[in-house]
Amino acid sequence: RRTTKQLGAPSPSPSPSKLPPGELRPSSSAILPAIVESLAAAVPPPERLRRLLNAQQESNGGSPILMPCCYDGLTSRLIARAGFEATFMTGFGVSGARGHPDTQLVSYAEMADSANIVGEALSGAALELGKDPIPCIADGDTGYGNAVNAKRTVFGYARAGMAGIMIEDQVAPKRCGHVSGKSTVSFDEAVARVRAASDARDEYETLHGPGTGPLVLARTDALKTHDFEEGVRRCQAFREAGGCDMTFLEAPESIEQMREYCARVPGPKLANMLEHGRTPVLPPDELGRMGYTIAAYPLTLLSASVKAMERSLDLIRKGESTEDMILTFEETKDAVGFSRYAQEEGRYKTD
Repeated sequence: RRTTKQLGAPSPSPSPSKLPPGELRPSSSAILPAIVESLAAAVPPPERLRRLLNAQQESNGGSPILMPCCYDGLTSRLIARAGFEATFMTGFGVSGARGHPDTQLVSYAEMADSANIVGEALSGAALELGKDPIPCIADGDTGYGNAVNAKRTVFGYARAGMAGIMIEDQVAPKRCGHVSGKSTVSFDEAVARVRAASDARDEYETLHGPGTGPLVLARTDALKTHDFEEGVRRCQAFREAGGCDMTFLEAPESIEQMREYCARVPGPKLANMLEHGRTPVLPPDELGRMGYTIAAYPLTLLSASVKAMERSLDLIRKGESTEDMILTFEETKDAVGFSRYAQEEGRYKTD
């Protein structure tokens, strides 16, 4: 079974890219030659993610990779433009944006559609910024069926340009890891599900070349349905027998549990920093010292946007000004891509 490769060449941290309204980034005609020149050395999204993981682990307790979570094209663009190195497509956010709770009412086809939208938005932002698209791990829930379904999900997300996929051990229909009513499949079925996803990763690489198979993030919710020891046992097995690249013990309830998980489970690990959830929200440096490789912020953008929208709706209902709640029109146009569109339109004018 393949384990995580040790690769170097970490990319420098991107810097924020926000410009004053009306000021355009370098034109596509200036950016394009540099992009074309780099295509020969282009790195597939999973390989870019792998290099980020290896660089963080080689830092010996350095700050984890910060992953604000996206759920549509706009949030993906904003994360890339803000200079983050990676993102995560959250199933909670995708469900919420489609008008549903995170209880697997959203199907594989809808999640794959969202993955395509996110991948396209990240590619567009990369062209705008003149750099490679940032890698994205996408929520694959339970794989949407049995182990064979999980393999199909890996292939579908790979075609969408996802760098990684999260597969978990809940019983379908699954739900958010920080709410009640969860149940998990047996230990053997959980490991088989992860092994199938890892096999699909390897099979995709056989077909499409090294570094193209989405990395597998294996999640367990057994801490809640069983106990901490079972959660750790599953994470260890996901690495050893399942062949996954990263593990995720969902919803530890104390700093002590977080530390013990990091000490006992090898390889890259994800911390889920859900504000007001079950897990302590800690500073990135503290998470890195514990042994976490990734710090994901699953609902920060969704929750912040809901709060702002509800506040704005309240102001509109009262007949009061929303000026303090909004961007200028020029800033809004730039955020959604009008500035780049105008540049591209100018390149192809025939008048």
